Amino acid sequence: MRSIAEIRRRSISTMMFVLCAAGAALIVSLLLLVSGYLVWIGISSLSWEFLTAVPTGDVSNPGGMRHAIDGTIILVALASAVGVPVGVLAGVYLSEYSSEHVATGTLRFVADVLTGVPSIVVGILGYELVVVPVSRMTQSAVSFSGYAGAAALAFIMIPIVARTTEEMLRLVPRTYREGSLALGATRAQTIFRVVLPGAFGGIATGVMLAMGRIAGETAPLLFTALGSRLLTHNPAEPFPSLTLQIYTYATGPYPEQKRLAWAGLLVLLALLFVVNLSIRIVASRHARTRVGA
Repeated sequence: MRSIAEIRRRSISTMMFVLCAAGAALIVSLLLLVSGYLVWIGISSLSWEFLTAVPTGDVSNPGGMRHAIDGTIILVALASAVGVPVGVLAGVYLSEYSSEHVATGTLRFVADVLTGVPSIVVGILGYELVVVPVSRMTQSAVSFSGYAGAAALAFIMIPIVARTTEEMLRLVPRTYREGSLALGATRAQTIFRVVLPGAFGGIATGVMLAMGRIAGETAPLLFTALGSRLLTHNPAEPFPSLTLQIYTYATGPYPEQKRLAWAGLLVLLALLFVVNLSIRIVASRHARTRVGA
């Protein structure tokens, strides 16, 4: 017969399993509820014109959001071109050289602090450090631009990628490094040919999370990119984005614009889903290739 202590342990274990499963089900149900509500409202306003047309200026027939969709893709691409390599290199430094330099502890603390900095603070800093100096150098009006917006988004992205890269690299077994060094590889070769590929899946997930974070930011772009109703692919000008256009329409008094704001939210969610799915496919294929090799 089972002892009272064993029955108690099993009861506690079962209760904790039920609580964990209920918590997971609650999170999934909330996600499905929000996503379903967004699809239900936004799908009715989604059309081919919405994806291909630009704003008309007529509040009764606002047009589409092609300019904002293109702008968001360009801004995220520009920010990622800076944020991903800088963040990965910073993460490599924090992981692989932490025992050799006393400054790594300070850098890790700074990265943690920057990860939690409100985005509106980043926007104000971008305005003061990028927009205002550029306007003074060009002796023109305030120089809002897509480059300033991308710089602000990259500033948000770098600490997220850096800390994720560090944690993923620490999960790579030490024997991988020792084996590579024993075969005559340099430390740099070991890091870039053995350690980084071994943590590629986790790093890709961190990059995906960072891209999702910056794609949904509005406050930094209000102070840097400003926004535009024009279809432009020149980041040196005031630049449109989905979040800015959604904010403008959603806070306005016109029902047709509010309707397009819901459709814009749905498109933004779809873009994030495509990015997440693409990175996961690449990461899984990379993992299967390494296993096959």
